[in-house]
Amino acid sequence: MSESQALSADEHAQSLEDYSASGEARALKLGNRGPARFDSHGILTGDILDAFNEHGFYVFEGLINDGEIHELQAQMQDLFERAPVDKVAYLDSQGRPAFGKEFKRNPYSFIRPLSDPWGGTELLGGRHPTKMAEPKPGANSPRKTIFLMHGMCQIMEAGLRLYGHKDLLSIAESINGSDFVPYNDAIFVKQPGLGGAVSWHQDGVTHWNTENWDQGIHGFNFQVQLYDCTPRNCLWVVPGTHKSGKIDISKMVSDNGGSDQLPGAVPLMCRAGDVTIVNRQSLHGSFANTSPDLRVSLTFGFHRRASVLGQKGALSQTSHEIYDEQRIFERSAVIPLAIDARAKYYNEETRYEYQPFADTMDDFQDTAENRAKYLMDYNLKDLSI
Repeated sequence: MSESQALSADEHAQSLEDYSASGEARALKLGNRGPARFDSHGILTGDILDAFNEHGFYVFEGLINDGEIHELQAQMQDLFERAPVDKVAYLDSQGRPAFGKEFKRNPYSFIRPLSDPWGGTELLGGRHPTKMAEPKPGANSPRKTIFLMHGMCQIMEAGLRLYGHKDLLSIAESINGSDFVPYNDAIFVKQPGLGGAVSWHQDGVTHWNTENWDQGIHGFNFQVQLYDCTPRNCLWVVPGTHKSGKIDISKMVSDNGGSDQLPGAVPLMCRAGDVTIVNRQSLHGSFANTSPDLRVSLTFGFHRRASVLGQKGALSQTSHEIYDEQRIFERSAVIPLAIDARAKYYNEETRYEYQPFADTMDDFQDTAENRAKYLMDYNLKDLSI
């Protein structure tokens, strides 16, 4: 569809009404949402693991308490206000020095409002072969809008503490084993009437043709929701597709008459404080946000160590590197540091015991020295497969 033929924002919103309603009804029948529950060993209960393994995703309701969500919201608002006016600017909208110039990677990524920046391109390994509808933004829309923010653990104190959350790390252990390792983190921002689309894709790039392929080999992503999200602005997933291997997405869209409203997909509706977990092999995406609601999703993932060790990097700025033990150690060191940062702030909580660092936790306390050594620009060492 040419730009002159593109739907207006209102027309796009109307086109999603019936699809959103039917998708919500499908989602609520799946039985894969509710509070996180753990057994006596701190592992997710069997029924939750069974539901996750069957559908490829789960919604943990109310996992992050209101007080912590309010702190995250406040710090996120501060980051919005201190953002550069565009990706090359040195000043924010109030004429102050913009935040983030001390980092090697700019924390802010911008796109055209309501656009799909990856769809139909070779970016990110070409894993987004089709493009979502790109409706025309309103006449008073800005030229660019924030799409992603990077480095959650170093740009938000509350983000670092979240990374050390015992329940989140216990979930990671339940799925990937006690020697799990990080993937990356990114904050997805969908401003009302401006937020961009993420075309249908599967996250994994490596391992698709290996002999030991299985449905969990590419790990998973959490999304911690800072605001209520609806079918109109949330992530959509096609249940069970994590078991299907590499999917011909172009054919799937073509067989659907070229429409991006794929049959069988379901929206991950959430309240603020809910946390979604999605298998990275699941087919998923999100539509341009022509709704009146803000969505901010703190997204971070974890792998099995065996999936990463010895692999050549993919989807990252360090794709020439081999992920040997030292490389994995350097990125994983953020976890014990985050655990200590959380323990000092929430001193009534029980610490999570991260097994790869169980004998050396005292060496990774949250100090200025360790932040400089392990946290500064840690996101240049993401373990992307």
